[in-house]
Amino acid sequence: MTLEQLRIFLEVARLQHVTRASETLHLTQSAVSASLAALEAQHGVPFFDRVGRGIVLNEAGRMFMPLAAAVLRRASEAENWLAELRGGEVGTLRLQASQTVATYFLPSHLIRFQSLHPRVTLHFIQGNTATVAAAVRSGEADLGIVEGRVDGQGLRQTTVGGDRLVLLVGASHLWRQQPQLTATALAAADWVLREAGSGTRALFDEALQGHGINAVTQMLELPSNEACIAAVETGHGATVLSEHAAAPHCAAGRVFEVPFSFPERAFTALSHSERSLSRAAENFLASLRP
Repeated sequence: MTLEQLRIFLEVARLQHVTRASETLHLTQSAVSASLAALEAQHGVPFFDRVGRGIVLNEAGRMFMPLAAAVLRRASEAENWLAELRGGEVGTLRLQASQTVATYFLPSHLIRFQSLHPRVTLHFIQGNTATVAAAVRSGEADLGIVEGRVDGQGLRQTTVGGDRLVLLVGASHLWRQQPQLTATALAAADWVLREAGSGTRALFDEALQGHGINAVTQMLELPSNEACIAAVETGHGATVLSEHAAAPHCAAGRVFEVPFSFPERAFTALSHSERSLSRAAENFLASLRP
């Protein structure tokens, strides 16, 4: 049984006339007759009685009509759904992001995307750069957005934004009054740092190495930007965080930025190099590009 056979059957049943049905279907009369005969022979059920030179829908045909119509409706719904899927209007997008990106960069993009594509279901998980990259590689996430550099093996990478690191201390810290710090001062300080695996930590370590510093004294290693802020707010230790993460706390007078030049960093979208992106994922990625 094919959808075309059902379409022909319903039109003949509606008109109860092969010739008129063939005209509305834009088929030859012989093609319509052959399709009906094949459908009846395949299932061993006649749907029409041949009366004289015409046909009349019989009881089996009348019972079959709503079933055939329902199948065609579902097929049409399936075609429409696939068209919407192809256009990125339906589906599921599994997204993961590192903390700074998730908190300060993505929210406005997420709400705008959801308002434009309300039938796309977003599944969002926050992690750090290392866990997000691992999720993309394993297939747990369709897209990952991170602020740290990652090993490019197995990943496509697209720059979608960026920020810079800032050095922060509490109100009573000695550096509060320093017009400019030297790399030597950084090496001698006590630090409150994000956890290993975070993009912020990786860039800080890389920046120190650029100044010939291979290690610093770490008072605390903490898993969030807010925890680092709360720790150095006491006046003990210094930290480095994203300017986006620091801005509201600096404005509130909780912590203060100390001048020191750190390199800018990119926000990067990650996708698996050997997996195709859904149209929904492509649309979301396009919405992020600067």
